Amino acid sequence: MRPKEETDMAATHHQESLLVVPEERLFSKFLRVVWEHRAWFQIPLDVMAWAMAAALVWLASGSSWNAGLSLAVLVAVTLHVGLGGILRLYGNRFNYGSFSEYGELVALTLVIGCVVVVMRPADAALAVLMVTAALVLMSGPRYLVRYLHQRTTRPTSAERVLIVGAGDAAESLVRQMLSDSTGPYLPVGLIDDDPRKRHLSIQGVRVRGTSENVAELVDCLNVAGVVIAIADSEPEFLTVCRERLRSSGCWLRTIPPLAELVNRRVDVSDIRDIKVEDLIGRSPIHTDMTEIRAQIAGKRVLVTGAGGSIGSELCRQLWSLNPESLVLLDRDETALHGVELALYGSALLTSPNTVLADIRDQHALERVFDEARPQIVFHAAALKHLPVLERFPQEAWKTNVHGTLNVLRAAEAVGVETFVNISTDKAASPTSELGRSKRVAERLVSGITNDSTGTYLSVRFGNVLGSRGSVLLSFQEQIRQGGPVTVTDPDVTRYFMTIPEACQLVLHAATIGQDGYVMVLDMGEPVKIVDIARNLVAMSNTPTEIVFTGLRAGEKLDEELFGDYEGSVVKIHEKISRVEAPELDATILPPTTASRHTIERFYADVCTDSRLKLASFPEVKAIGEARAA
Repeated sequence: MRPKEETDMAATHHQESLLVVPEERLFSKFLRVVWEHRAWFQIPLDVMAWAMAAALVWLASGSSWNAGLSLAVLVAVTLHVGLGGILRLYGNRFNYGSFSEYGELVALTLVIGCVVVVMRPADAALAVLMVTAALVLMSGPRYLVRYLHQRTTRPTSAERVLIVGAGDAAESLVRQMLSDSTGPYLPVGLIDDDPRKRHLSIQGVRVRGTSENVAELVDCLNVAGVVIAIADSEPEFLTVCRERLRSSGCWLRTIPPLAELVNRRVDVSDIRDIKVEDLIGRSPIHTDMTEIRAQIAGKRVLVTGAGGSIGSELCRQLWSLNPESLVLLDRDETALHGVELALYGSALLTSPNTVLADIRDQHALERVFDEARPQIVFHAAALKHLPVLERFPQEAWKTNVHGTLNVLRAAEAVGVETFVNISTDKAASPTSELGRSKRVAERLVSGITNDSTGTYLSVRFGNVLGSRGSVLLSFQEQIRQGGPVTVTDPDVTRYFMTIPEACQLVLHAATIGQDGYVMVLDMGEPVKIVDIARNLVAMSNTPTEIVFTGLRAGEKLDEELFGDYEGSVVKIHEKISRVEAPELDATILPPTTASRHTIERFYADVCTDSRLKLASFPEVKAIGEARAA
């Protein structure tokens, strides 16, 4: 079709639409009134249905109308209205025109049919016909009114979208989209690769084809975008869809993974743009929350570092598990404000469960623990930025080592039942200040098990996507500024996991973890950092240069989850393994004011081959003896 013809047709269509608008508005108003008072409209319609059913049966039978037939109709109508009122058939007990309402209607008409048959056993066949006809005549108006209501409440100025996937998530989204007249999306078709669903229709939106012809369907149906309604889409599938739609000019969006949805259904507001996390190549994690909920529900829980990336997500998931209390502890008041707002919907910072404190302050921790009396503690507070800690190693010593020791002692003093220390993969065969400080923390946790009655363990995992200071945020900001995007080395790899996934596994490790051990999360396959950079550049549609700067001090080319000296690795869950962390006596720690040289000597002794006994290191013993003196 030529452009001029298209313009003329569009103008004609516009003029026609202007003519019918008043009629459409009047009809819509009428339907709105009918819908709002549908229960009262339905009563006379049902009465008329019984009368019409009796008249049809009378005409079909060829017999004369008699008093017995009139009595049967009167009884049927009386029973229907009376029992319908008792069963709240007209009291909004059921969704109008739904299968549940239809089931109630079938049961009610069967009861009435049995009564009529008992009254007139000689006319049993006619009674069955009357009941069947009445059921059909009562169902018709319900379906028609519901269908017209759904048609008039569909979005009028929304973007036309295709939905990939015809499962439960797609059904929920389609229903929500079609029931919101001011909504942003109008679904016009479904796409599914399952051949058994090729004739499926949801609310009148039918399956139009498979993902292979998504580009053709986009052009044919004139859609603005595509929504992938598969909660845990394979990264390869997302990449293929993105490539197929690249030349179409329409957007591609998806829904969050199941780990982020926790225990709720998907909502239209969950629809979001594709993130690089979706393309990272990780298999989805499915965690059974039943056992975790049983462990957390009704317990007093405390989280250190509650305002951080991991801490705040832990708090969100813990809050959904119904603890007796959840104490949020952090030294950053702004971070506390944010997590309190996310949990409670307000952030007055007046709750006794929102605590501003520094884990370096032992006396403050003792006071907080004594007041809160937590039964479960998640220790997420730490300094974690590797390059900064290489420059200021004594800060890592004060926070990651002595801060952890302060939290351990406060927990032990109040009889904490379960203590979970959040560690890092950099603690395995550590080469950096971050890794060494966290390795000492792991060993301190193991060391306290001799004197405590609870379960004390560490959970070790790699990088989390989207955290503050994450490489993703750095790359995105560099792209926004026009580049270049800086990557340390073309071959550098890292383990990645989303924050919700990591926190779910942390909770699971806390439930099944064993005293004194390090629980190591399965991080999947390592990912090349340069691949992440390239994906982000491609998604931005902005040509950006990628430059390589070389590895920084303390960095590894490839991270490890297990040190080669940690002994046997025991798998205790599909996604969780266990390794030993040799006990470390806290009394031999150099003080917080120790010199950098002293700290380095201590690290050299306790962070190398941990199979060796501390007693074989005279320097370490001397440090402990000096402190004791």
